[in-house]
Amino acid sequence: MKAGQMQATPLSIPSILSFAERAHGRREIVSRLVDEPLWRYDFAGLGLRARKAAQALQRLGVNAGDTVSSLAWNTHRHLELFYAVPGLGAVLHTANPRLHDEQIVYTLEHADSTILLFDRNLLPLVQRIAPQLRRIKTFVMLTDIERHDGGGLDALCYEALIAAESGVHAWPSFDENAGAILCYTSGTTGHPKGVLYSHRAIVLHAMAESLASAFGFTAFDVIMPCSSLYHATAWGLPFATLICGAKFVLPGDRMDAASLHELIVSEGVTFTGGVPTIWTAYLNWLEKHGATPGALKRLTIGGSAVPRVMAETFHARYGVEVLQIWGMTETCPLGVVATPTPSLAARGDEQMRDIIWTRQGRLQFGIEIRCVDESGNEVPQDGVSSGALQVRGPWVVQRYYLRDEDATDRDGWFDTGDVATLDEDGFLRITDRKKDVIKSGGEWISSIDLENVAAGCPGVKFAGVIGVPHPKWDERPVLVIEALPDAALTRDAVLAFMAPRVARWWLPDDVVFADVPLTATGKIDKKLLRERYSSLARDPAAGEPSRT
Repeated sequence: MKAGQMQATPLSIPSILSFAERAHGRREIVSRLVDEPLWRYDFAGLGLRARKAAQALQRLGVNAGDTVSSLAWNTHRHLELFYAVPGLGAVLHTANPRLHDEQIVYTLEHADSTILLFDRNLLPLVQRIAPQLRRIKTFVMLTDIERHDGGGLDALCYEALIAAESGVHAWPSFDENAGAILCYTSGTTGHPKGVLYSHRAIVLHAMAESLASAFGFTAFDVIMPCSSLYHATAWGLPFATLICGAKFVLPGDRMDAASLHELIVSEGVTFTGGVPTIWTAYLNWLEKHGATPGALKRLTIGGSAVPRVMAETFHARYGVEVLQIWGMTETCPLGVVATPTPSLAARGDEQMRDIIWTRQGRLQFGIEIRCVDESGNEVPQDGVSSGALQVRGPWVVQRYYLRDEDATDRDGWFDTGDVATLDEDGFLRITDRKKDVIKSGGEWISSIDLENVAAGCPGVKFAGVIGVPHPKWDERPVLVIEALPDAALTRDAVLAFMAPRVARWWLPDDVVFADVPLTATGKIDKKLLRERYSSLARDPAAGEPSRT
């Protein structure tokens, strides 16, 4: 085999920033902050402040290979760390402030960080857990000098630190496979697991998600991530945005509908994305206030399946295209994106949208996907045959942080824990999580499908489905609904709405009206639902569900 004769320039995060400064230096970044006025600067300003931050971290003793932790929201200061820390050859660990205290402490200790940078309104949290942080030696508050408060931690001031630096700093060269950003899974079972993204994985992922087959970014876009920077790098948007030269809008910690709408309209946001719970609230707010989402054109929803009624409403009422995606922390996180193809368009608009709105997305170059049966054999790609979803590729985890064993099989396939189908056009449909699928009388019931149908019932805010024990059928579905304020919902009304839309024997045995708990990443917390309602076993004397 002949060796190629092209340059082996490493793919690195600093190369993204250097390019953005030269090619799109004046492109604007707008950031909402915790308790300060709106911040505005540009890519050139980001580059300067990231270099100053890198110098400040070096002065605090950060070297290549060290880990620096952040506990922060979607702000420009947090964004600067995404470039400053990996730019030193160090690792940025983005801790999730919505985890339980015990889990936050675990991730900070497990990451072996000695420095923690945190947003001002997270000071009470940091004060609470500080006595348990044996490795953290330095605290830095991400705030300005005027509002700085050491908080009994002798916390340093971020703005004071970078003000003392020149910004004259050359990014070092290092292996593209070096660790860059450390993200932890949400830890719904056991301790959260660390996934250490490499520079190479992040750059390839950012380039892939910018393609027309995925998010289709251009320099004319205005992008606002409503997925958190601390969770899987906000779907890679801090990197893809700079590559494409789009305006970047950061909403801070305010993800309520009114706050998001203000930025969407005032800043001309064309693309945003987040978990379904955010957009359920936003749709309700728009309807209640008779408002429209300004220049918004595309809305990407991931984290859990999108209720079809949500996609239909955004399209029909507001002209906003909803793009479902599927991914996970272990895939940086992009796996598939639901974008149209010529073969779908040839079937007509109605059939095309039926696929787009009911599938998680289609295959993207760079990540291989397959579904296998219990024997490990790949099932037919017919859109019907389901199997365990497996992935592999340059931005898929090989092993979890500080684990000795690989997280993949010997051929490199990572088992996602999902059950799914693939169709002949390469569209993926997640039918359930393995642990959430309901087996009733030897037949499978998809909790995801039931939740999507229930979410379309007028008056429903959130809907969660779990399987509960049944003396004859093994398991039966129970539906937990959190209703919108002032909604007059009843069990019979919900079941009547669902009856013509699902198989009769799929209908939940019971409907519970209560608050639906959410995980730290905004997904429905099935584990907590099972803990609360698994005792709702059906009384055999109450009759049996019809199997016809």
